[in-house]
Parts: sequence; structure tokens; C-alpha cells
Amino acid sequence: MKMNTKASILFSTFVFLTFFHLSLVSCCKTISGRVENGFTLDLIHRDSSHSPFYNPSNTQSNRLRNAFHRSFSRASFFKKSSLATPNTIQSDISPIPGEYLMKLSIGTPPVEIVAIADTGSDLTWTQCKPCENCFEQSSPVFDSKKSSTYKTAGCDVEECTSIGSSSCVKGNVCEYQMSYGDQSHTIGDLAFDKFTFPSTSGKDVAIPNVAFGCGHDNGGTFNNYTSGIIGLGGGEVSIINQLDKEINGKFSYCLISIPLDSPISNVTSHINFGSSATVSGPDVVSTPLIKKDPSTFYYLNLEGVSVGNKTLKFKSSKIGSGGEEGNIIIDSGTTLTFLPNDFYSSLESTLVDSISATRKEDPSGTFRLCYESENGTIDAPTIVTHFTNADLELSPSSTFAEIEQGLVCLTIVPADEIAIFGNLAQGNFLIGYDLVANKLSFKPADCTKY
Repeated sequence: MKMNTKASILFSTFVFLTFFHLSLVSCCKTISGRVENGFTLDLIHRDSSHSPFYNPSNTQSNRLRNAFHRSFSRASFFKKSSLATPNTIQSDISPIPGEYLMKLSIGTPPVEIVAIADTGSDLTWTQCKPCENCFEQSSPVFDSKKSSTYKTAGCDVEECTSIGSSSCVKGNVCEYQMSYGDQSHTIGDLAFDKFTFPSTSGKDVAIPNVAFGCGHDNGGTFNNYTSGIIGLGGGEVSIINQLDKEINGKFSYCLISIPLDSPISNVTSHINFGSSATVSGPDVVSTPLIKKDPSTFYYLNLEGVSVGNKTLKFKSSKIGSGGEEGNIIIDSGTTLTFLPNDFYSSLESTLVDSISATRKEDPSGTFRLCYESENGTIDAPTIVTHFTNADLELSPSSTFAEIEQGLVCLTIVPADEIAIFGNLAQGNFLIGYDLVANKLSFKPADCTKY
């Protein structure tokens, strides 16, 4: 059948516009609902050049010292929480927020927030209007009245009852109250709204009806660079468990292990969700994730640590409730690695016998084992952590760091009755959490490429 010239032009125009529309939707759409292929987000270290916290006048020594100070405060909380009995655990108290930031948007239309990503917290929350008592925030404060998809949570919903401290003084509206180890706090309404995640693929991922805290009374050590917390812990109300149908209990991250003032510091770490979080390959090792209370934390079983060809059997006090296994917490928000005093003493003694460099005291008294160094490194033996079914060789840059010019110190430190595998030790491993299979996988990786 032949078309006249006018019909042919109209048909060609229709085909062009249809193709243009489909191409536009394909390249720029927001994916809603189930996420078949997973998604990846930037994970921004608070001291990187991408962070709103970044202060170019700070030296590497300043940044490291500040991070170490936060580590000790955070470890102090972990000790109190993990050693408590089930009847005395205060589930509404969370550790001092961690070292990494994430961006996401809440509501319809979406409002971007920059919040602290925290594997030691469950509840995600942001400051909300009206603010009865709020800290200053550089970005716009979320206004729930302007979101067409916002709704408060009733007192009988599962998310309300799973929060440690909630009340219903305002009728059938679940009000939460959360305190942190540094006396910071947030009080507000538990609510549901659409969360939009800015995937690095360019296709934003929108998930409806995510429970979060809409904080009207917030204060403490938070400042104007962030708006709240993104809870990545193992508890019921965490983002990880809320998105279980979309991500099937899987997330992974790869933390760049570099000096924070180096030229490469503009490269960002990443966090992956769903199928994008799969960790596979011949060099992958996996260890069980141990279920214990408090369920927020991720527990592993450390069997020993090797220094060169000498292996030290790990001994520790019981942490958490629910059996002897699960003797160390893996935490992305703690910079240093903490080991119980007695075991640390054995480790330090073994290292001293193996290192010929000149020992030097840390002027601040923070670190017990330090050495003189002209180039920021020392000749140290290989340190391997032996988790159940998984041996990890730690990189020299993660175990000995230049604290200040000419001074290199061991970034493993002693603690009372607590063990934490910190983020320096996790550097340059792709680490995958599978909460369905209850396992944690490690793959050596150049995290600048993930």
C-alpha cells in the first residue's frame, strides 16, 4: 500500500517521536519497585574532597587523629551495648555515627538528604519541618506536608513496635526517640515515604513505603553538613531489612584505603545493593555471620591472628548474647581495629620481636606501638586474620599508618572486653553481606575500580 506525501511525513514524524520518547524514558527513567539488577551508590568518606565535612586546611595527621578519637568513643559504646544482658539492653541507644556519608532523596517530589551511613544503627531518620529543636542544616529540611507520598506510621505497625523506644502520645501516631553514645538525640514521628536512590548507573531507583524517622527535635554533635542517619544495621527497621524484597538481603562495599590527602582522594568508595552486591571469583573467602543480640551489629568469629609464620589463637570475653561464637563485630563506622587487652599484648609482643625499626612513643599516648619512619612506612611482617573458613591478609598500609610526619603506628589497639574489625583493616577488600545465607564474603580488590 502506497502513502501520499503528507501521510508519509506524518507517519515518519510519529515513528521519530515514538522512538525519541522511548529512548528518553530508557536513558533517564527512575526505576520503581523490584530492582532486578541491583544498584550502586557513592559511599563518601567524611574527610574526602567529595564530603561536605572536607576542610582542605586540615592535615592528614589532623584527619587521622580526629578519626581515631571518634573510634575510641564509638568502641566505648559498642562495649556497653554488646556486653549488656537482653533484659538491660537499651535498644534506643546507638553508637556515635560513623565515617561515611550517603545521598538519597525522600518524598514526592524527591528532596535530597546527605546522611551518615551507619552499619551500627538501624533507624534511618532525617530532620523534618516543623523543627521544634533542630541543628543547622545547609540543605533544605524535609517538609512532609509537601510530599504526596508521606504518611505517618500507626502505633500498631510492626516497624513501630520494633523500635526500642516509641510512644503514642499524639493519638495513633508512632513517636520514636533515639539517643546516641555522644548524647546526641532525635525525636519525631515514625513515617513512610518513597525513597529514591541515586544509582551510579544514572537510573535512579525509587522504593515506596520505606519507614524512617521524621525528626522534629534533634540535637547534639550533628552539624550543618548532614541531615540525619541512614541505618544499615542488621535490625528489623534498618534499610537493609526493609528492602529485603528488592535486594534479597545483599549489600556490599569496597573502601578505598589511601591517605586522605593524596591526589587520588577524589575517588569515591561505593556501596552496592541486590544483585550488584554479589561477591564472586576464585579468590573469594566467606565466613558465617553470627546472629546475636543486639541484632543491629554484625558478628563474626575470629579464630586467630598470624604475624609472619607465627599464629596466635584468639581468646576473648563473650560479647552479645546467644552463644560463644561471634566474638568480634565488623563495623564500617569504626576506623581502628580493637582487640581485647590480653590478646593485644601477645600480638604486640610478637610484632616487636619481628620489627627491627626504632621504636618511638606516640606523643598523644593514643597508640602503644609506634616506630620512627622517614618515608611513612616500615618493614613489618604480614598480618593475617583467621576468621572461620576465611583467612585475610591485611595490607601494610592498613595495619601501620603514618600518624604524623616521621611516626608510624599500629592501627590495632587494645580494648576492654570488646573486639571490633575496623574500616582501615577492611580497606581494599570487596566485602559482601548476605543476610539470607548468613555469610560475609571478602575479595581482595582495587577499590578505586569498584
